[in-house]
Amino acid sequence: MGIFTLYLIYSTYRRYKLVKNYSPENESDKLVLLNDKNFSKQIDRGIVLVDFWAPWCGPCKMIAPVVSELAEQFEGKARIGKLNVDENKVTAAEYGVRSIPTLILFKDGEPVKQFVGVKPKSAFAKAIEAHLT
Repeated sequence: MGIFTLYLIYSTYRRYKLVKNYSPENESDKLVLLNDKNFSKQIDRGIVLVDFWAPWCGPCKMIAPVVSELAEQFEGKARIGKLNVDENKVTAAEYGVRSIPTLILFKDGEPVKQFVGVKPKSAFAKAIEAHLT
């Protein structure tokens, strides 16, 4: 077996372990963990990007590191939050979330941009920066 093959097996296994045991609490202390009770208060002012996700969703786990990086990048300028749609069905239904991952950008409590599916970090960053001005 070649070195490349061993590396590929190792990196695939490592990614599998990260995805299998994913929890947003382990991602970044800059992430705002949202629920049906605190959602309105958390999005009512400023720029907030909310990741609607579920623990069983593979693409949600794939995009999780990007969401954490955005939380770090925009600290003090915009808030980045995560809402588990399985545990918070009322809020997910209120915003018409039918596919996940769905990310909605809010400005002063109003949705201004919505992303469905996995997108590059630059797409989210560009949208946040456009609404910061």
